[in-house]
Amino acid sequence: MSSAFWNERYAASELVYGEEANSFLREMGALLPRKGRALDIGAGEGRNALFLASLGLDVLAVDQSEVGMQKAARRAKEKGLHLRTRAIDLQDFDVEANSLDVVSSIFVHLPAALRAKVHARAQRWLKPGGVFILEAYAPDQIQRNTGGPKDPSLLAPLDTILNELSGMNIERQVAIVRDVTEGQFHSGEASVVQVLARKKK
Repeated sequence: MSSAFWNERYAASELVYGEEANSFLREMGALLPRKGRALDIGAGEGRNALFLASLGLDVLAVDQSEVGMQKAARRAKEKGLHLRTRAIDLQDFDVEANSLDVVSSIFVHLPAALRAKVHARAQRWLKPGGVFILEAYAPDQIQRNTGGPKDPSLLAPLDTILNELSGMNIERQVAIVRDVTEGQFHSGEASVVQVLARKKK
């Protein structure tokens, strides 16, 4: 999807993916550090980045949508949270190696080559012991019409994602069907993959 697509989607006054952070991210919150640096990729309107900031993390939210990032920054100010934002395509994004404590990827669906590149970079970005957390729609979600891309090439099975994260310690890995209620575009019974991985020390 282009930045123009996402700018148009996020131009709505309402929060198109809801106010609350992703439920899997919230569920895993107890396993995340309370200080350090975090990166939320595909951050959209900032709901997940703001959750990470509320834990005490210094968060950078990244998304290709300038409109989404402006919305996220406004919401952070309203909530009294510190949040850094950057509008950039993930193809062009990079940070210093061993500089992050958390990287979150929530419903970020990329072409296969870019997804593998981002997952490889995420492992490099994390400090030893740092956490990578992901939830994404699975390939069979395409039949459900309850959210996610219509292009099956953007949906990866769990084993593919695990292979791309093979250098990490996998602490949670599931492919499940669950109810997703996160705004108007993620609503209903959905087939998802969930991963929590930790960079080896």
